[in-house]
Amino acid sequence: VICRSLANSSNGIKRKSPLQNLHLASRSIHHPYYPSSKFQRPPLRISIQLFSSLNRLPLRKTKLLDVKYGYQSHRNFWLARLASRLLKLRYLILGSAVGGGYTAKKTYDQWKDMMPDLDEYKWIVPDFIWELDEHIDFEKLIKALPDADDLAKLLPDFDKIGESFTSLKGFFSPGSPGETAFRATDQGYDNDKQYKKGLLGELILLQQQIQQHEEEARRAAGQYNMGSSQQKRKVSDKEKIDQLQEELLRTQLKYQRMLERLEKENKELRKLVLQRDDKGIHQRKLKKSLIDMYSEVLDILSDYDASYNTQDHLPRVVVVGDQSAGKTSVLEMIAQARIFPRGSGEMMTRSPVKVTLSEGPHHVALFKDSSREFDLTKEEDLAALRNEIEIRMRNSVKEGCTVSTETISLSVKGPGLQRMVLVDLPGVISTVTSGMAPDTKETIFSISKAYMQNPNAIILCIQDGSVDAERSIVTDLVSQMDPQGKRTIFVLTKVDLAEKNVASPSRIQQIIEGKLFPMKALGYFAVVTGKGNSSESIESIKEYEEEFFQNSKLLKTCMLKAHQVTTKNLSLAVSDCFWKMVRESVEQQADAFKATRFNLETEWKNNYPRLRELDRNELFEKAKNEILDEVISLTQVTPKHWEEILQKTLWERVSTHVIENIYLPAAQTMNSGTFNTTVDIKLKQWTDKQLPNKAVEVAWETLQEEFSRFMTEQKGKEHDDIFDKLKQAVKEESIKRHKWNERAEDSLRVIQHNALEDRSISDKQQWDAAIHFMEETLQSRLKDTESVIEDMVGPDWKKRWLYWIGRTKEQNVRNETKNELEKLIKCNEEHAAYLANDEVTTVRKNLEARGITVDPCLIKDTWHQIYRRYFLKTALNHCNLCRRGFYYYQRHFVDSELECNDIVLFWRIQRMLAITANTLRQQLTNTEVRRLEKNVKEVLEDFAEDNEKKVKLLTGKRVQLAEDLSK
Repeated sequence: VICRSLANSSNGIKRKSPLQNLHLASRSIHHPYYPSSKFQRPPLRISIQLFSSLNRLPLRKTKLLDVKYGYQSHRNFWLARLASRLLKLRYLILGSAVGGGYTAKKTYDQWKDMMPDLDEYKWIVPDFIWELDEHIDFEKLIKALPDADDLAKLLPDFDKIGESFTSLKGFFSPGSPGETAFRATDQGYDNDKQYKKGLLGELILLQQQIQQHEEEARRAAGQYNMGSSQQKRKVSDKEKIDQLQEELLRTQLKYQRMLERLEKENKELRKLVLQRDDKGIHQRKLKKSLIDMYSEVLDILSDYDASYNTQDHLPRVVVVGDQSAGKTSVLEMIAQARIFPRGSGEMMTRSPVKVTLSEGPHHVALFKDSSREFDLTKEEDLAALRNEIEIRMRNSVKEGCTVSTETISLSVKGPGLQRMVLVDLPGVISTVTSGMAPDTKETIFSISKAYMQNPNAIILCIQDGSVDAERSIVTDLVSQMDPQGKRTIFVLTKVDLAEKNVASPSRIQQIIEGKLFPMKALGYFAVVTGKGNSSESIESIKEYEEEFFQNSKLLKTCMLKAHQVTTKNLSLAVSDCFWKMVRESVEQQADAFKATRFNLETEWKNNYPRLRELDRNELFEKAKNEILDEVISLTQVTPKHWEEILQKTLWERVSTHVIENIYLPAAQTMNSGTFNTTVDIKLKQWTDKQLPNKAVEVAWETLQEEFSRFMTEQKGKEHDDIFDKLKQAVKEESIKRHKWNERAEDSLRVIQHNALEDRSISDKQQWDAAIHFMEETLQSRLKDTESVIEDMVGPDWKKRWLYWIGRTKEQNVRNETKNELEKLIKCNEEHAAYLANDEVTTVRKNLEARGITVDPCLIKDTWHQIYRRYFLKTALNHCNLCRRGFYYYQRHFVDSELECNDIVLFWRIQRMLAITANTLRQQLTNTEVRRLEKNVKEVLEDFAEDNEKKVKLLTGKRVQLAEDLSK
């Protein structure tokens, strides 16, 4: 502005400054001290004085006009314009970035405020999800993953698998039956071409041939039964039927052998894979199989409800049958091992045995509560397993009973086993024999009903085929529990004996078809479980069973179908039915338990909102910790507190003996020598016989009182009265078990004897303390004596006038007697402690002279209290005189009529009490408190193992509700 004004005034020419034609950026370059916005203002027209920020400096017009960047017409400033464009772009980018960042931050904050707070919903995700990174080292886990080479080792050896099928080449060679079967199946079923090649096609063809032969046999039998008039035709039809049946049987046997062959090869392959997996090539922990987890659930529910009456409705296979019907044998055939104890005609199954079957590389068995594995391929382990089962059964049976409701859990693993859970129950009996409990029959029925009433339990009804069907008991029981037969599988055992003994084979057919027994079932099976020899192996029984059914007329005559025979088919059918029911019931039961738990949790929150859900065992552990803390608190009691309590309590126990048996008799002596001798003798006798025992009793009672105080002391708001009964029981049992050290009395006797023999009072302070101790003791005794006298003679005249209380006749007699005896003491202040007979007679006659008849015993009794009061008052006066007698005591009372031997006696007693209290305190803190703590721990351990004790001591609605939640 200054430059423009000077230029206009000096040149006198009104024209635009060349700076006005420049861009704002260019102006700011030419005028760095002025912002570009000031050039928009109109120029100042001041002619008098030029003002500027530099107005104090002299303005030189010539210097200012000679500006370096003045107007030059021949320059176009292209460099300045380019710089201004670039600078403008930079500021635009910078401004956009700052503004955009601020806008984005503001928008993010708005969105964040609009979002709900998800912290309240963290409970939806389990806590262990948030803590995975703390407990799992993912880098270590990645390093532990196998390489591709190791994964390749897990794959089966396909070369060996191919070699195992080389024996089947004959079926696929040109012109062979296998090729024909393959072509037939290939032409009939183009869509399933991939699944019907080779041996599988042969199996399907054989199955179709079996169905075709069965239809032809039924059709021929129908034509034969229609009755033809021509005898020859009838004979030819019969021959045709026989031929069809033989052809059908051959086809069935061929199909069965081929199927068994494939199963055997498949079993070997699965065993190989399981063995490789069992070796743990990658050292990884395998997950539990589904059947193992399911079995654990059943065990938990068994503990939750041992009677199986309420919540537990999960499937299991319940094996029931008459005694010696072959239940155990069928179960052993399914488990493929002779695992149960055996007997001839006697009851062997005395409790339910839950057997969980699962597939594994090795044939082993183990109990639920044991880690020992029994190798079922070794006869020694089999014998040990049978013996262990028998021992467990006998131990579970209570005294006076024959059977038990306690379930024995056993797990059996092996290659080729069908996965399921079976429960073998005691056999149903009809008569209680000698040696059995009277309620054995009813107990077996109740156990069987308890297991079978589960709506999802599969009932495996075992019927002995060698006995008459009319003798069966179990069929009626099963028909009651499952009248529709929707979950019952009927098994007829000992079919080989039935075929020999039954006159009409059609009777067996009626049983298998469900027409003989009044019960329904899902399926009917006929099995043979051996020849009756307990030493037979499973393999020999299988071979015998297959051989029997191959040659049996029951199959040849179509009375039985091929899928209804052998324990192998039975095992497959039971397993299929079992898993079908598991799938249907597990989810339903899980929902039921969730609903029950939700109701219990709601009730807990409403009743106990500020308390954790602690069941009985958790509450016991909490109480256990509190009790142990309280026992430890005994060690924190100060030595001073222990000694004060011990000294005070001990003196309360022995003070009467000291006053009555030591001090009073010694005070009746005539001189100090006799007094000291009497005191020494009586103290010696007291120390040898009574004092140590009394001291130990006092210490033990003091320990009990302190222990009880810590146990029963309420700790404000933290006190939980639910533990009171438990603490009281623990305290009583611990005290009952605690015994004081036997050697304590002997050591204490020596210490007390030495303390009482000391007669040297060292300073005036001890002398004054002894006097104070004696005065307190005598005043306390005097107060008690005054109270006794008041009760004897009645209230004095003040109380009679103030409270309108009168004396009884006996009190008047005693009052007159008291007055007469007081006169006797006033006449002779040095009277002895006992009245002479003539003195008693004198007092009695004086009272009779006044018309008061009194008994001599009443006079002596009153005299005892009167003289006692007189003696205590005299002793107190003498005690007061001895306050200044410490100087004479130091001189052994030479040249002095004052004798203070009673002060010395009380000092000896006081010192003995202090030393005894100190000794007992050391025994308490060093030995007895620790022994008591040990006893408390033992009692708590015993209570922890006794569930009945815990149920009795921890009771209430809160405990029961927490128990239900825990279950």
